Amino acid sequence: MKRRFLRQATTLGAVTLAFAPLLVGQQVTAPEPRPLAMATPMHAGAQPADNSSNERKALTLQQALALAKQNSVQFQAALTDSRVAQQDSRQALASLLPTAVFNTSAIYTQSNGPALGVKFIANNAVHEYISQGNVHEALDAATVAAYRRAAALAAVSKARADIAARGLVVTVVQNYFAVSAAEQKLEAAKRTAEEGQKFLQLTQDLEKGGEAAHSDVIKAELQSQDRKRQLQETQLALLNARLNLAILVFPDFNDNFTVVDDLHAPVALPTRDEFEVQAARDNPEIRAALSTVKAADQEVYAARAGYLPTVTLDYFYGIDSTHYAVNSTLPPPDNTRYSNLGSAATAALTWELWNWGTTQSRITQAELRRTQTKRELSLAQRTLLSEMRSLYAEAETSLEELSGLQRSAELASDSLRLTTLRYKNGEATVLEVVDSQTSFALANSGYQDGAVRYRVALANLQTLTGVLTTP
Repeated sequence: MKRRFLRQATTLGAVTLAFAPLLVGQQVTAPEPRPLAMATPMHAGAQPADNSSNERKALTLQQALALAKQNSVQFQAALTDSRVAQQDSRQALASLLPTAVFNTSAIYTQSNGPALGVKFIANNAVHEYISQGNVHEALDAATVAAYRRAAALAAVSKARADIAARGLVVTVVQNYFAVSAAEQKLEAAKRTAEEGQKFLQLTQDLEKGGEAAHSDVIKAELQSQDRKRQLQETQLALLNARLNLAILVFPDFNDNFTVVDDLHAPVALPTRDEFEVQAARDNPEIRAALSTVKAADQEVYAARAGYLPTVTLDYFYGIDSTHYAVNSTLPPPDNTRYSNLGSAATAALTWELWNWGTTQSRITQAELRRTQTKRELSLAQRTLLSEMRSLYAEAETSLEELSGLQRSAELASDSLRLTTLRYKNGEATVLEVVDSQTSFALANSGYQDGAVRYRVALANLQTLTGVLTTP
């Protein structure tokens, strides 16, 4: 009964595995003319099932980084903020320069009667026409401080855009090499699945010859089923990794690509001295904090400028006459012709003498904010020192472990081959074979994960130095 039940379960499992791709395809295939490549997970060397006529795009890491910068909403938002801040600085600079405007108007005023002038003494005549240009300049210390503050804030936004760009590099590197690692894991999963099936066939043949117990066949069959499930999970992991990278890189959904940069290509770790010099020289977090302090300093100066006077200068040229004309003529019998064009200049000094302590309150506010920005600068400097040690130690450790992980994967591969041969010769037990298969799968997976960890560690170093280490 037990053997019959196992045969039925095995048959049912085989049927389920045979139809699983079709069932998955029915669930996720989209109705669009170009079906999504989600029905059958593929590795890098495979061709699209529904797009076999199209050549898959070879995507390098540098190409992926360039595309991600173009299509990342978060990075483009930071870049937009930086450009907007630059325009604010430009506008603040323009406010320091003289302005020129042209205005034209007509004033109609009630008269006191013929030859008695106007009722409103503010006006010059019953009919007054003004058409003139005005050059205006205001001399104000607060405006100068506002320009310097806007320039400092523009530097802050630029540094934050740099921070966003470096963070995007880490994300792209992680997703890019995750695809490569998933492809390597898929190859290993295929091998273990094949080894599991071969080992099942070997135990069955040995059982027929009376050289192996039926318990060995059961154990081998359980192991084979487990390896098949692991293969399916690895295929799914590869599919998800490809989709994560596609969403990050392409503006529209496009999974017709293959990664070409070798995950296991040797990449040198920069020396600690070189890394520390680069990190201290061009760290965007420190630049942002320093620029924030400068902006806070200018805010204090602008608040203190409230105690100073403001000088405004105006120069006018045009007409301010009873006739809308360049020239006018005196009434008879004089009939003298004269020009209405003329100029005028005014200067004003405004000094606020009392405002109930508002200026001092603004100074206190600005000084409080400046003190806080200095605290944040100190924190950024301490954080930089901490991250320099931590991230470099992470990269150094992952590099040192990588060679050991590679050696473990090689030894596990040899162990699997040799243990299978020993079992075939009756020198090893079925548990030893199963253990060697498990060790091979774990060692290979650890090797791929270790390689991705080292690549991500190098990308994290780039967040401090601005230099991405590539093979």
